[in-house]
Amino acid sequence: MARTSPTFRRRRLARRIRQLREASGLTQEAAAAGLDMSTSALSRKETGEVATSVHEVRSMMDLYDVYDPDLLDLARAAKEKPWWHMYGIKKRGYYDLEQEASSVRDWQLNLIPGMFQTEEYARALFSASGSLDDDEVENAVTARMLRRTQLVDEDFPLSYSAVVDESALRRPVGGADVMHRQLKQLVEYAGLPNVSIQVLPSSVGQHRGLDGPFTLLSYADPAEPDILYIEHATGSLHIERADAVSVATLTFERLRATALNTVDSAALVDRLATELWSE
Repeated sequence: MARTSPTFRRRRLARRIRQLREASGLTQEAAAAGLDMSTSALSRKETGEVATSVHEVRSMMDLYDVYDPDLLDLARAAKEKPWWHMYGIKKRGYYDLEQEASSVRDWQLNLIPGMFQTEEYARALFSASGSLDDDEVENAVTARMLRRTQLVDEDFPLSYSAVVDESALRRPVGGADVMHRQLKQLVEYAGLPNVSIQVLPSSVGQHRGLDGPFTLLSYADPAEPDILYIEHATGSLHIERADAVSVATLTFERLRATALNTVDSAALVDRLATELWSE
C-alpha cells in the first residue's frame, strides 16, 4: 500500500506552484491574467482547495519561465483516487493525513487508538455509531485494519507514539472476551521498535488532556507543517496554525511525562487484560 495520497499531493503541488509564482516576481493578479483565469481561481489552486491540472501546470511553468518535470508527475498523481475510497472512507480526512505522515503522536482519552484496535473492537465501535449499515461497518473495519501496514513498512515504518488514559483500558467495548484480546494485542504492538504506548493512570486525577483526544502528525518534508487533527461528532478539524499546534504539542509532552513509562504501561495493560477481562 503506497504511502501517498492525492489530497496531500494536491497541497504539496499548491505550495510549489505558489513558490514558483513568487520566485518569478509576479503578483497573483498578474499571474492570473497571464494564465487566463480569475485571481480567485488561482488563489484556490495555490491553497489546494481545488486541483491544478497538468495543462495548467505546463502553462504556469511557461509563464514563470521554469521547467520542473516533478510538478507534472505530482499533478497527474493528485488526480488518482486513494485506496480507502474503495471502502467508502471519504469523510473526515484522517486517512489522507496519516498516510503520508512520518510520525504520529496520539492522545486518547476514552478509547484504544484506532491504529491498534482489533477487528472485534473496531466493529463494536462502528456498529454502536448507528449511522452505518452492516456493509459499511465491515468496510470501515477492513480499512482500519489496512492502516496498520504502515507500522511494519519495510522502507518507511510509521513512528507512532500514543498516550492512552487508563479509563480506555477499563471501558467494556464489545464485552470481556473482546477486551481481553484487545489489551493483549495492545501489548504486542507496544513491542514494535517504532511504537511507544504509555498509559496515563487514573490516579493522576485532573490533567490537561481532559478536554478531549487529539492527534499530531509530522512529515518528512521539512516544508510540510505539523497538523493537529481533532475529531468531533459531526466531522473533524485539520489545524496547521503554529500557535494551536504548539499548544497541543506542549499538552502531549506533559501527558507523556505524567504517564507511566513504556515498560510499566505494558505491564499494566497485560495485568488488566487478566484481572478485568478474563473469565
